[in-house]
Amino acid sequence: MDQVRHYIASGTLRPGDQLPSIRELASAIAVNPTTIVRVYNELEREGTLEMRHGKGAFVANAGTSRPTDEAGRVEDLRRAARQLAVEAVQAGVDARRVAGLVSEEMERLQPNRDVHEAEPVRFRVVAGGRA
Repeated sequence: MDQVRHYIASGTLRPGDQLPSIRELASAIAVNPTTIVRVYNELEREGTLEMRHGKGAFVANAGTSRPTDEAGRVEDLRRAARQLAVEAVQAGVDARRVAGLVSEEMERLQPNRDVHEAEPVRFRVVAGGRA
């Protein structure tokens, strides 16, 4: 899930782009197809993906994937920040290091580079089996 969100945030995946089929992705990253179904369903529930019967999973239009008002966007960020803080505490990483990591990632996501010139999106297995 985190990789799909990252690719969308960085512009590598854009609204309307099709994701691999459940079978293709499960085979590519060596996980059970049921895991991919759960991930795609969760991303659809949050408005990140749009499932089209018989056609597959597509990145949702920007207007439907996130709140458009500032308060909604801030609340989404607060939830993500809370989750990051919990994971940092569990991993024993201090707040200064976490802030540095967030700054580094934001720098990497700046839109001043042409992401469609890069190589195609490749999904990989990460710790915990998250796709």
